[in-house]
Amino acid sequence: MIKTDILKSFSRKNALVTGGTGLIGRQVVKILCDVGANVKIVSLDNFKVDNRAEYVLGDLTDFTLCKELTKDMDFVFHIAGIKGSVDVTKQKPASFFVPLLMFNTNMLESCRINNVGKVVYTSSIGAYSSAEIFHEGDDQSGPPMDMFPGWAKRMAEFQVQAYKIQYGLDNFAIVRLCNIYGPGDNFDPDNAMVIPSLMYRIAKKEDPVIVWGDGSAIRDFAYSRDVAEGVILALYHGTKPGFVNLASGKGYSIKELVEALNKFIRFNYRFDASKPSGFPRRVMDISKARELIGYDPSTSLLDGLKETWEWFINNQKEYLEKKNYFRQL
Repeated sequence: MIKTDILKSFSRKNALVTGGTGLIGRQVVKILCDVGANVKIVSLDNFKVDNRAEYVLGDLTDFTLCKELTKDMDFVFHIAGIKGSVDVTKQKPASFFVPLLMFNTNMLESCRINNVGKVVYTSSIGAYSSAEIFHEGDDQSGPPMDMFPGWAKRMAEFQVQAYKIQYGLDNFAIVRLCNIYGPGDNFDPDNAMVIPSLMYRIAKKEDPVIVWGDGSAIRDFAYSRDVAEGVILALYHGTKPGFVNLASGKGYSIKELVEALNKFIRFNYRFDASKPSGFPRRVMDISKARELIGYDPSTSLLDGLKETWEWFINNQKEYLEKKNYFRQL
């Protein structure tokens, strides 16, 4: 998806990737390392994903650390976030809200102070007000549909907007992401989202796999490598004014998702219609991203699921080494 001349522009440049051990971050790191960038990863996950990158085990709620990390950086990819199921979001909102506010504010302000050349911030679909199809130009005056994480994400977007108003800065790009899946996802059974949760339960031989709802709910699932390319393109081209959506742009029912998994994994499953299915439809329109930054996701759901499953089978315990924001302190 990314043209050669764009990739070459990152060669020998200094790039910081926050959350570089996550499912999107590790893909960004690989792409940048492949073209010869000087990549630094900062994460609270105590393992490495690419030996070509410098690794810093650090907490972005520390403003002093953020200022140190962003010195002499040409590019900052602020991808660090907190990922969890809808249930855990509702049960432990402070575990989302507080650290998100802190490290988003710290990292963006550090980039401004240190005059980083270009910055991209990854927001989420949860920052939108509730709808069935989410367009980049939609009215943003309503409350976010995901209350605590949504407000935390939107506050960072407001911070970027404030820089534009007060300082005239146009070097901050913003992307909103849909349901991302892929290698390096959160497979913790206590708080994983739908795809890693299903894969974990299949691997543990649950029989049958019980799927909540009747399978009719429609979601937008995008593969991590496609989204990583979109994040790089957003930083390169910029997203002014506002933000762009990074998603597949397609709606898949939960039934279609389960059937796709069942095409290459043998398992029994049953839908439990007595359980809630969630919001009927949530799909992102990516027309602005296609036009503005040349975003063109190409991985089919089936191919993405196969690659994710193969990675998970070979890395089933990695989630135990990840920072867990939901463990009671």
